[in-house]
Amino acid sequence: MKKLFFLISFITFLSNGLLANGVVLNKALAGSYLTLLESSVSVSIENQVAITQTTQIFKNNIGDSLTIKYAFPLPEDASATNLRYKINGKWYTANFAPVPQDTTTGGSTGDFDYTLNQYLGPNPLYFEIDQQIRIDSLIIVELSYVELLKYKFGKVNYNYPNDYHTIQTEIINKQEIYLELISERTIETIELLSHSATESENSGSLASISYIGYELSADADYRIQYSLSLSELGLYSLSTYLPDSIQKDDFGRGFFSFIVEPDPTENTDVIEKVFTLIIDNSGSMSGNKMVQAREAAKFIVQNLNEGDKFNVISFSTEVTGFRSGHVDYTISNQDAAFSYINSLTANGSTNISGAFDVAIPQFSVADASKANIIIFFTDGQQTAGITDTDQLISHINNLIIQSEKRISLFTFGIGSSTNARLLTSIADSNNGLSEFLANSELESVITEFYLIIRNPVLLNTEIEFSPSIITEYYPVRLPNLYKGQQLILIGRYNEPSLLTTKLIGKSFTNNIEYSYNTNLSDSLNTNLQFLTKIWAKSKIDHLMDQYYLNSNNPTISDSIKNSIIKLSLDYGVVSPFTSFQGGEEDNGWISVNIERDAFETEEINSDKMSNQYISIESIYPNPALDFVSIMLSTKNETNGILSIKLINTKGQMVYQQNKLVNSNSKYEFSIDILNMEIESGVYYFTFQFKGEMISCKIVIN
Repeated sequence: MKKLFFLISFITFLSNGLLANGVVLNKALAGSYLTLLESSVSVSIENQVAITQTTQIFKNNIGDSLTIKYAFPLPEDASATNLRYKINGKWYTANFAPVPQDTTTGGSTGDFDYTLNQYLGPNPLYFEIDQQIRIDSLIIVELSYVELLKYKFGKVNYNYPNDYHTIQTEIINKQEIYLELISERTIETIELLSHSATESENSGSLASISYIGYELSADADYRIQYSLSLSELGLYSLSTYLPDSIQKDDFGRGFFSFIVEPDPTENTDVIEKVFTLIIDNSGSMSGNKMVQAREAAKFIVQNLNEGDKFNVISFSTEVTGFRSGHVDYTISNQDAAFSYINSLTANGSTNISGAFDVAIPQFSVADASKANIIIFFTDGQQTAGITDTDQLISHINNLIIQSEKRISLFTFGIGSSTNARLLTSIADSNNGLSEFLANSELESVITEFYLIIRNPVLLNTEIEFSPSIITEYYPVRLPNLYKGQQLILIGRYNEPSLLTTKLIGKSFTNNIEYSYNTNLSDSLNTNLQFLTKIWAKSKIDHLMDQYYLNSNNPTISDSIKNSIIKLSLDYGVVSPFTSFQGGEEDNGWISVNIERDAFETEEINSDKMSNQYISIESIYPNPALDFVSIMLSTKNETNGILSIKLINTKGQMVYQQNKLVNSNSKYEFSIDILNMEIESGVYYFTFQFKGEMISCKIVIN
């Protein structure tokens, strides 16, 4: 499923398929993979932004001097930010390059690897490994990616692709996940739904959960769910202000994220809606697609609210409707609609213009206090009625203008034959969302989506900022607000300030205004560097929509493409036009862009044993041979995520881990040096916390 429209791109409510760990494949033979020995996953989450670092160890037991390729099933809304690997005893860091990734998997024989392609899912990452691998040797791959997590009615879900059974039936020596969470809203529960948790802690603002298993098959994704207090609503903000030295563009040095959520309880009135479902029942919808379409339609009708009005329209060569106009939602009308839906069969052509000719004028008599919503889905191109795409777009938009009603139009394309530009354009122009689904996803995606838009609470949403320091934000067009869902804004500002943010809209016939005050940061917060990548991803998503909308104008689309490539390279976020390429030898940095630039501004060549948040109590032994034990203390009632790194004298990172720490406590970390495979010499431990760093020198023999 490829998401083309940005409107709610941060509210990642659609479920991921069953995926699994990355794969190292033998390029010479389809279906031939290196053996996965170990899988380790480290996850840091702050206010629903998750940064995942996954480390996998593979063994070549196939043959000598293999040419190989790495592939990973990224979650659909995730963006890869860093990839490094160790092969034949040397570490390499992949670079970003302005070329699309090579998605071929069939080997030199040209065979298509169906199993692998199905397994990698809709958002695969591919990386060509330049070096050949020797027989019986290991390759270690570390991949980092960032994503905004799915949220609904107080619950947030994190999924990691750990179902590996279609690729490898043999057991895996070790598989583990460690997740740490910090949240401004109270964390009420945290659960590992897919496995039996090894450890779990929750202090309300800080939580962690982990699992470790030995000599087991990897046959289930990691699924972690945590719930947030529903009594702590409002606007939550994160912000960081970059130094001049690492600013990449002219949009301002500040990056921010705002999360706003309406009250999901009965205290908030739900706006009644006028709703139309438009179903494609042309010949290409035959079989399972038609079965799913009928079930999705019945689910929606069954879950309308008292006070709603609705209609169901189907189209092929001819257009028919359940009723000639919208009718009240009652049990008798529901049962009659079920009979109409069950009678639908797939045949004929695809008359999209005819469907909208019938559907849109029916809204002209709708009550102004109600929310007007259309869900439209099709699996093909327009083959009857108006067939020219530009004329069809103009025709549908003109029908909505003539209705004199503001209609939210949500479009879903099923399979690979839909008209992406048409569906994206009419949704973009009409306060909607466009999604593109696999053939088997119709029922599950549309029913889940309907539950999200079932209960609107604020219509015609607009936003105002004071003072005028916000330079841009995404989504550009704000969606209606729905009960139990969030509005997430990602943007830029040109100077720090106390900012007043107003959300303005309508509830029924009343004008509603919500006002929030927040302080935008005046300094770099290294713990919030992910905001730069989330902003870049959101802008890339927006530009990709514009790219598809202008696909018939090469001058405009090429300019947009160049802007996307520049954003991707500047901010280290993979896009459809960029990819990981090559490898820089012996570079151990966890990032190759903003984080590295920011880190290089810190002084690590002399000991700085204490700051306002943490102190190094002891480090023993020093010099160290097999292990080192470090005692730290926290102070000033501070909680958060502590980043521990070991840096060599070249400024290269050779070790990194994150720890969750609480206020006014002592912590002891024991680190295994013997198995690090590093040379003897002088190193520096650095401890980053709350945007500040302390360091100490250690000698390793």
